[in-house]
Amino acid sequence: MGILQKSNEIKELKITYEKIKKEIEGRLEDFKKTWRDGDNAIFAELIFCLLTPQSKAKVCWNAVLKLLKKNLLLKGDEKKIAEEIKGVRFRNKKVGYIMEARKLIYAKKNIKEKLSKFRNAYEAREWLVKNIKGMGYKEASHFLRNIGQGFELAILDRHILKNLKLLEVIDEIPPNLSRKKYLEIEEKMREFSVAIDIPMPHLDLLLWYKEGGEVFK
Repeated sequence: MGILQKSNEIKELKITYEKIKKEIEGRLEDFKKTWRDGDNAIFAELIFCLLTPQSKAKVCWNAVLKLLKKNLLLKGDEKKIAEEIKGVRFRNKKVGYIMEARKLIYAKKNIKEKLSKFRNAYEAREWLVKNIKGMGYKEASHFLRNIGQGFELAILDRHILKNLKLLEVIDEIPPNLSRKKYLEIEEKMREFSVAIDIPMPHLDLLLWYKEGGEVFK
């Protein structure tokens, strides 16, 4: 894992962590609140995570806020939704994902009830990947974390993978992430989290902060 060899980088990481720890804890509380807020808030996070692949997180969240403000997220047609998410890459394909997700999950008004039936976040993630079009392991992990139901999961986006390689948690960034490879890297990140005594959800937000300069979502 290279922890000893990377002691300076880890020291710097822990210094940064102490500076922003309270901010990270506040953000994690926000995620828990989303779950308490119920189906509408949970669905908004689902759509946010469907929009994020190959797009900037802030652009995607602003798009979701625009859809909510205009009451389009839950009721808008494809054309109106596409018009409001112009900054999101591959928007036409992602509009299709929104419509499918709305039909599959939101129309039944039971997102929270459905997710509550799984024994753990890993089961919930498998169901999401299998059933929600456009949702891979990264997006499903992101969604579950953002609703306070998957703090033990890794969100292996390019920022996280880049830093895991820099810290020698992984030897290389894989060209694609199969289920097997995703779970393998997730376990390595978990072991690293334990080794440096920074909880898994804190580590994710810390590495994201290291790249983007803020604790976002």
